[in-house]
Amino acid sequence: MGQRITISVPDGSFAAYLATPEAANARGTAIVAIQEIFGINADMRETCDNFAREGFVAICPDLFWRQEPNVDLTDKTDAEWKKAIALYNGFNVDKGMTDINATIQAVRQQPGVTGGVGTVGYCLGGLLAYLSATRTGADAAVSYYGVGIDKYLDEASRISSPLLMHIAEEDEFVPAASRATIIEALEDSPHVEIHTYPGCQHAFARNKGVHYVETAAREANARTLKFFQAMT
Repeated sequence: MGQRITISVPDGSFAAYLATPEAANARGTAIVAIQEIFGINADMRETCDNFAREGFVAICPDLFWRQEPNVDLTDKTDAEWKKAIALYNGFNVDKGMTDINATIQAVRQQPGVTGGVGTVGYCLGGLLAYLSATRTGADAAVSYYGVGIDKYLDEASRISSPLLMHIAEEDEFVPAASRATIIEALEDSPHVEIHTYPGCQHAFARNKGVHYVETAAREANARTLKFFQAMT
Protein backbone atom coordinates (compact mmCIF):
# COMPACT_ATOMS: atom_id res chain seq x y z
CA MET A 1 0.00 0.00 0.00
CA GLY A 2 2.85 2.39 0.77
CA GLN A 3 5.75 3.74 -1.23
CA ARG A 4 8.74 6.00 -0.69
CA ILE A 5 8.79 9.41 -2.34
CA THR A 6 11.22 12.34 -2.19
CA ILE A 7 10.35 15.93 -1.23
CA SER A 8 12.66 18.86 -1.97
CA VAL A 9 13.27 21.95 0.16
CA PRO A 10 15.75 24.80 -0.38
CA ASP A 11 18.55 23.11 1.62
CA GLY A 12 18.12 19.55 0.37
CA SER A 13 15.61 16.74 0.04
CA PHE A 14 14.09 14.09 2.28
CA ALA A 15 12.12 10.89 2.03
CA ALA A 16 8.48 10.39 2.94
CA TYR A 17 6.29 7.33 3.25
CA LEU A 18 3.17 7.68 1.12
CA ALA A 19 0.10 5.45 1.46
CA THR A 20 -2.75 5.77 -1.00
CA PRO A 21 -6.31 4.43 -0.82
CA GLU A 22 -8.08 2.17 -3.26
CA ALA A 23 -9.69 4.29 -5.96
CA ALA A 24 -13.21 3.19 -5.03
CA ASN A 25 -12.63 4.24 -1.41
CA ALA A 26 -10.79 7.53 -2.01
CA ARG A 27 -12.10 10.59 -0.20
CA GLY A 28 -10.05 13.23 -2.04
CA THR A 29 -8.47 14.48 1.20
CA ALA A 30 -5.02 13.86 2.67
CA ILE A 31 -3.31 13.55 6.05
CA VAL A 32 0.29 14.36 6.94
CA ALA A 33 1.29 11.98 9.76
CA ILE A 34 4.07 13.48 11.87
CA GLN A 35 6.54 11.13 13.51
CA GLU A 36 7.47 10.64 17.12
CA ILE A 37 11.15 10.56 18.08
CA PHE A 38 11.58 7.13 16.44
CA GLY A 39 11.52 8.18 12.79
CA ILE A 40 9.39 6.64 10.05
CA ASN A 41 9.11 3.33 11.85
CA ALA A 42 6.61 0.48 11.61
CA ASP A 43 4.18 2.38 13.85
CA MET A 44 4.10 5.41 11.55
CA ARG A 45 3.84 3.28 8.42
CA GLU A 46 0.95 1.39 9.97
CA THR A 47 -0.68 4.69 10.93
CA CYS A 48 -0.47 5.87 7.31
CA ASP A 49 -1.75 2.54 6.00
CA ASN A 50 -4.71 2.70 8.37
CA PHE A 51 -5.65 6.18 7.16
CA ALA A 52 -5.36 4.99 3.56
CA ARG A 53 -7.78 2.14 4.33
CA GLU A 54 -10.22 4.83 5.43
CA GLY A 55 -9.90 6.59 2.07
CA PHE A 56 -7.25 9.23 2.81
CA VAL A 57 -3.95 9.80 1.07
CA ALA A 58 -1.50 9.64 3.99
CA ILE A 59 2.13 10.73 4.08
CA CYS A 60 4.82 10.67 6.77
CA PRO A 61 7.93 12.82 6.17
CA ASP A 62 11.40 11.98 7.48
CA LEU A 63 11.98 14.90 9.85
CA PHE A 64 15.36 13.70 11.15
CA TRP A 65 16.99 13.74 7.70
CA ARG A 66 19.31 16.65 8.52
CA GLN A 67 20.79 14.61 11.38
CA GLU A 68 20.41 11.08 10.02
CA PRO A 69 18.19 9.97 7.13
CA ASN A 70 15.90 6.94 7.35
CA VAL A 71 15.76 6.56 11.13
CA ASP A 72 13.60 3.55 12.05
CA LEU A 73 13.52 2.82 15.79
CA THR A 74 11.19 1.20 18.33
CA ASP A 75 10.47 1.93 21.99
CA LYS A 76 11.61 -1.54 23.04
CA THR A 77 15.32 -1.14 23.92
CA ASP A 78 17.46 1.25 25.94
CA ALA A 79 19.82 1.73 22.99
CA GLU A 80 16.97 2.82 20.73
CA TRP A 81 15.63 5.19 23.37
CA LYS A 82 19.09 6.71 23.83
CA LYS A 83 19.42 7.32 20.10
CA ALA A 84 15.88 8.67 19.82
CA ILE A 85 16.40 11.13 22.68
CA ALA A 86 19.67 12.32 21.12
CA LEU A 87 17.88 12.95 17.81
CA TYR A 88 15.10 14.76 19.63
CA ASN A 89 17.59 16.98 21.46
CA GLY A 90 19.27 17.83 18.16
CA PHE A 91 16.04 18.57 16.32
CA ASN A 92 15.36 22.06 14.98
CA VAL A 93 11.66 22.81 15.34
CA ASP A 94 11.63 25.67 12.85
CA LYS A 95 13.33 23.62 10.14
CA GLY A 96 11.01 20.74 10.93
CA MET A 97 8.05 23.01 10.34
CA THR A 98 9.56 24.03 6.99
CA ASP A 99 9.63 20.34 6.08
CA ILE A 100 6.05 19.80 7.24
CA ASN A 101 4.86 22.75 5.21
CA ALA A 102 6.69 21.36 2.17
CA THR A 103 5.03 17.99 2.78
CA ILE A 104 1.60 19.63 2.93
CA GLN A 105 2.27 21.31 -0.39
CA ALA A 106 3.64 18.11 -1.92
CA VAL A 107 0.67 15.98 -0.92
CA ARG A 108 -1.74 18.56 -2.33
CA GLN A 109 -0.19 17.72 -5.70
CA GLN A 110 -0.67 13.96 -5.37
CA PRO A 111 -3.14 12.33 -7.77
CA GLY A 112 -6.60 12.13 -6.25
CA VAL A 113 -6.09 14.88 -3.66
CA THR A 114 -8.80 17.39 -4.49
CA GLY A 115 -9.78 18.55 -0.99
CA GLY A 116 -8.29 19.46 2.35
CA VAL A 117 -5.02 18.37 3.91
CA GLY A 118 -4.84 17.72 7.64
CA THR A 119 -1.98 16.91 9.98
CA VAL A 120 -1.75 14.45 12.85
CA GLY A 121 1.24 14.13 15.14
CA TYR A 122 2.36 12.08 18.10
CA CYS A 123 4.78 13.08 20.90
CA LEU A 124 7.27 15.40 19.13
CA GLY A 125 4.82 15.23 16.25
CA GLY A 126 2.05 16.33 18.60
CA LEU A 127 3.88 19.61 19.12
CA LEU A 128 4.48 19.95 15.39
CA ALA A 129 0.83 19.24 14.61
CA TYR A 130 -0.13 22.05 17.00
CA LEU A 131 2.35 24.33 15.23
CA SER A 132 0.94 23.29 11.87
CA ALA A 133 -2.30 24.89 13.05
CA THR A 134 -0.45 28.15 13.77
CA ARG A 135 2.18 28.26 11.01
CA THR A 136 0.87 26.43 7.94
CA GLY A 137 -2.15 26.25 5.71
CA ALA A 138 -3.25 22.87 7.04
CA ASP A 139 -7.03 22.53 6.95
CA ALA A 140 -7.20 20.61 10.24
CA ALA A 141 -4.77 19.29 12.84
CA VAL A 142 -4.72 16.58 15.51
CA SER A 143 -2.19 16.51 18.36
CA TYR A 144 -1.60 13.36 20.39
CA TYR A 145 0.23 13.96 23.70
CA GLY A 146 2.35 16.77 22.28
CA VAL A 147 5.56 17.55 24.16
CA GLY A 148 6.53 21.19 24.65
CA ILE A 149 3.31 22.84 23.48
CA ASP A 150 3.29 25.06 26.57
CA LYS A 151 6.41 26.80 25.21
CA TYR A 152 4.53 27.89 22.08
CA LEU A 153 1.21 29.06 23.49
CA ASP A 154 1.99 32.61 22.39
CA GLU A 155 1.12 31.37 18.89
CA ALA A 156 -2.35 30.17 19.85
CA SER A 157 -4.06 33.31 18.53
CA ARG A 158 -3.01 32.28 15.02
CA ILE A 159 -5.14 29.12 15.05
CA SER A 160 -7.87 29.54 12.46
CA SER A 161 -8.59 25.93 11.44
CA PRO A 162 -9.91 23.07 13.60
CA LEU A 163 -7.45 21.57 16.08
CA LEU A 164 -8.19 18.37 18.03
CA MET A 165 -6.01 17.53 21.02
CA HIS A 166 -5.56 14.26 22.91
CA ILE A 167 -3.87 14.70 26.31
CA ALA A 168 -2.75 11.84 28.58
CA GLU A 169 -3.50 12.61 32.22
CA GLU A 170 -0.47 10.64 33.47
CA ASP A 171 1.96 11.81 30.77
CA GLU A 172 5.45 11.41 32.18
CA PHE A 173 6.90 13.73 29.51
CA VAL A 174 4.38 16.56 29.98
CA PRO A 175 4.18 17.63 33.65
CA ALA A 176 0.78 18.20 35.21
CA ALA A 177 1.43 21.94 35.45
CA SER A 178 2.23 22.10 31.74
CA ARG A 179 -0.91 20.14 30.85
CA ALA A 180 -3.00 22.51 32.95
CA THR A 181 -1.42 25.54 31.30
CA ILE A 182 -2.11 24.16 27.83
CA ILE A 183 -5.74 23.38 28.60
CA GLU A 184 -6.34 26.74 30.25
CA ALA A 185 -4.84 28.59 27.28
CA LEU A 186 -6.72 26.69 24.58
CA GLU A 187 -9.99 25.38 25.98
CA ASP A 188 -11.98 28.53 25.17
CA SER A 189 -10.77 28.77 21.59
CA PRO A 190 -13.60 28.24 19.09
CA HIS A 191 -11.20 26.23 16.92
CA VAL A 192 -9.85 23.83 19.56
CA GLU A 193 -11.36 20.60 20.90
CA ILE A 194 -9.54 18.95 23.83
CA HIS A 195 -9.95 15.45 25.25
CA THR A 196 -8.07 14.06 28.24
CA TYR A 197 -7.49 10.38 29.00
CA PRO A 198 -7.43 9.37 32.70
CA GLY A 199 -4.83 6.85 33.81
CA CYS A 200 -2.98 6.99 30.49
CA GLN A 201 0.73 7.57 30.12
CA HIS A 202 2.54 9.14 27.20
CA ALA A 203 2.07 7.33 23.88
CA PHE A 204 -1.06 5.45 24.93
CA ALA A 205 -2.06 5.23 21.26
CA ARG A 206 1.29 4.07 19.84
CA ASN A 207 0.64 0.90 17.84
CA LYS A 208 2.16 -2.00 19.79
CA GLY A 209 3.87 0.49 22.11
CA VAL A 210 4.87 -0.32 25.68
CA HIS A 211 2.24 2.10 27.10
CA TYR A 212 -0.52 1.23 24.64
CA VAL A 213 -4.01 1.36 26.17
CA GLU A 214 -6.49 -0.23 23.82
CA THR A 215 -9.68 1.40 25.10
CA ALA A 216 -8.20 4.90 25.16
CA ALA A 217 -6.44 4.43 21.82
CA ARG A 218 -9.65 3.26 20.17
CA GLU A 219 -11.55 6.21 21.62
CA ALA A 220 -8.94 8.76 20.56
CA ASN A 221 -8.54 7.24 17.10
CA ALA A 222 -12.31 7.16 16.56
CA ARG A 223 -12.48 10.86 17.44
CA THR A 224 -9.60 11.55 15.07
CA LEU A 225 -11.20 9.65 12.21
CA LYS A 226 -14.52 11.45 12.67
CA PHE A 227 -12.65 14.76 12.83
CA PHE A 228 -10.84 14.14 9.54
CA GLN A 229 -13.94 12.77 7.86
CA ALA A 230 -15.50 16.20 8.39
CA MET A 231 -12.62 17.81 6.49
CA THR A 232 -13.53 18.73 2.91
